[in-house]
Amino acid sequence: MPSAPSAVPAPERPPVKRPPAADRVYTHVKQGLLERRYEGGTLLTEGELADEVGVSRTPVREALLRLEMEGLIKLYPKKGALVLPVSAQEIADVVETRQLVEEYAARKAVDAPPGLVARLEELLARQKEQVAAGDLAGAAATDRAFHAEIVRSGGNEILSRLYDQLRDRQLRMGVAVLHSHPDRVAKTLTEHEEILRALRSGDAEAAVAIVHRHVNWFSNLARGEVR
Repeated sequence: MPSAPSAVPAPERPPVKRPPAADRVYTHVKQGLLERRYEGGTLLTEGELADEVGVSRTPVREALLRLEMEGLIKLYPKKGALVLPVSAQEIADVVETRQLVEEYAARKAVDAPPGLVARLEELLARQKEQVAAGDLAGAAATDRAFHAEIVRSGGNEILSRLYDQLRDRQLRMGVAVLHSHPDRVAKTLTEHEEILRALRSGDAEAAVAIVHRHVNWFSNLARGEVR
C-alpha cells in the first residue's frame, strides 16, 4: 500500500521589521499631540516617554528634537519638553499659510492629470461612508487626504512637506471640531463636491474661491465667528 505523501511545510514568512525606535517615539508623541492627549502646557519627560514606548532615552531625545523643529514642543535641558499651547494667532497664521498653498495648488490642479479627479472622487465617497457610519475620526483623516492629494498633484515635494506640517498643526487645533460642530460635517462634504465640480469643469477661479472659503472657516472658529 503506497505511503501517504508527506505534508509540504509552509514557507516561513519573513519577520516584520519594526520601525526604528526614534520613529516609534515620534509617532507616539505626535499622535498624542494631535489627539490632544497632551494638552498645551503639559511637561513631557524623557523617562516617562521612554517607559510608554519601551525604548531608551536616546531615541526619545531624537524624536523630541524633530517635534521641536515642527513647532509643537519646546525643549528645556534636564527638565523635559513643554507642549506649546495653541493661540488664536497661530490658528490665523496656519490658516493664512494654508490658503496660500491650497489656492495655488487648486489653480494648478485644473491642468492636472485626469487621475487626480478620480482619486478625489474615491476619497469623497469614502468620506461620505465614514460620516454615515459615525466614524468622524476616519472622516477627518480622509479630509486631510483629500486636500493633500490636490497639493501633491503639483509635483512640488517641498510644498507638499510644508503642507503636511500645516495640516498636522490644524488637526491639533480642531480635533474636537467635528464633534462640537456636527453641522460642519455636511458642509464639508458639500464644499468638497464643489471643489471637485470646479476641477472637472476646468474653472480655476471657482476652485480657488471655494478653497478659500473652505479653509477660512477655521479662522472664523478662532475668532468665535463660526457660521
